[in-house]
Amino acid sequence: MKKITDIYHTNNLDLIHSFQDACKNSDFKEYLDHLNIKEDILMKYTSTLEDSFKEYTNCKNCKNLENCKNTVQGFCYTPVLEKEMISFSYEQCQKQAKKEKEESYKKNLSLYELSEELKNATFKDIYKDDKNRLPIIKYFKEFMEQYKENLKPKGLYLNGSFGSGKTYLIASLFNEMAKRNVKSILIYYPEFLTMIKSSFQTNYKELLEEIKRIPLLLLDDIGAENVSNWSRDEILGPILQYRMENYLPTFFTSNLTIEELEKSLSITSSGVDKVKARRIIERIKQLTISLELISKNRRNHNSCETLKKS
Repeated sequence: MKKITDIYHTNNLDLIHSFQDACKNSDFKEYLDHLNIKEDILMKYTSTLEDSFKEYTNCKNCKNLENCKNTVQGFCYTPVLEKEMISFSYEQCQKQAKKEKEESYKKNLSLYELSEELKNATFKDIYKDDKNRLPIIKYFKEFMEQYKENLKPKGLYLNGSFGSGKTYLIASLFNEMAKRNVKSILIYYPEFLTMIKSSFQTNYKELLEEIKRIPLLLLDDIGAENVSNWSRDEILGPILQYRMENYLPTFFTSNLTIEELEKSLSITSSGVDKVKARRIIERIKQLTISLELISKNRRNHNSCETLKKS
């Protein structure tokens, strides 16, 4: 039977040989030298150090995050000396850190029942070849200038054809404002009402207060919901009233003109109420200017334009 000391000696020799073989790779040896850790410690972790060296090399040759070859994208498996032992952890690479800094503005946007992809909407991706969009782009520029000067600009009621990119356009504006540290909420209105109904016993009142007070608000696809006295008079009405009184820019997208929306809001299962519908429309007119976008359907384009949560 082998003695414990013999087994230890044999294992120790194996560690040394394994380490020496690995160090025949001059790049790996240079990597270890850069760590400035004693060899008798390094040789205990040869295999794991080779893994971290591979990820280090991947980072060194990486052109962009999309082509990252490491186990955790944007992070490198890195050795750190702690009391004569080496621990390994995933540390953020420079490209990932830069990306997170550039995209930190996204925390200023909240989405309800809309695709997270809308947080990537940018002015540079707007189809500027469509002359029908030019008045909207002009409005955006004026809005940002007026908002910066605290001139209380109005929001936008943007109606138009199905799939023309109305939601994407306003999301691009909100993203630009988010970079200026302005918070916003974007809501797919028909499904949002369903969500509110299901949360009566939880936090819907707190959520409505947040929506009332948020600096920028988009109610997307208004007019596509099943109108009820409750949704019109207890949800939509108070939101618009508060925002109107406090000069908070409010945006709407719809496939309906304002006149068509008024008709839609007047009809519920309880009957027709033109007075209450007119009251809502007057608030919308106080809050917005109205523009129309008639364009080809871009819903199937492979950008995130007009994507909604399915």
